[in-house]
Amino acid sequence: MAEHRTMQRAALLDAARSLLSEGGTEALTFPALAERTGLARSSVYEYFRSRAAVVEELCAVDFPVWAAEVEAAMDRAATPEAKVEAYVRRQLELVGDRRHRAVVAISASELDDGAREKIRAAHGGLVAIIVEALADLGQPEPRLAAMLLQGVVDAAVRRIELGAAEDPGAIADTAVAVALRGVTHP
Repeated sequence: MAEHRTMQRAALLDAARSLLSEGGTEALTFPALAERTGLARSSVYEYFRSRAAVVEELCAVDFPVWAAEVEAAMDRAATPEAKVEAYVRRQLELVGDRRHRAVVAISASELDDGAREKIRAAHGGLVAIIVEALADLGQPEPRLAAMLLQGVVDAAVRRIELGAAEDPGAIADTAVAVALRGVTHP
């Protein structure tokens, strides 16, 4: 029985990812989850009490995987500069991944305080993995710089998600250049 519940919960989360990446937060409804998984709508409530609970679970499951992928890319880099570049590029490479599209949709939605706190904590974990590289580069405020660097990444993500006129590669190159050299040098 426990294995069946685990499989059903995983199916619901997978359906939630698809709904969020296809139609944003408006698409994430319990009737839509029920339809995607073949469950009765009332059964969905047995697994999640609200949309916010679905969002919290997605954050708990997907953010660590995403952060681990970014961290693995950074671990392969030999220098602090290369680690910063890997941090930026890997996040931007993940933009097309539906887990990422779901996270972006989640972040843009109106959520309760508990769900927002889970997202903030997850983002804090992501930001924490770049602090050491920034300190190694001589950044006097590495934690603050990490938060601002994530702002550059977030802006590049939004630009890619919007389907901006620029090629995603050009957006990534510019984000890396801004991260490593600021706006005064190409």
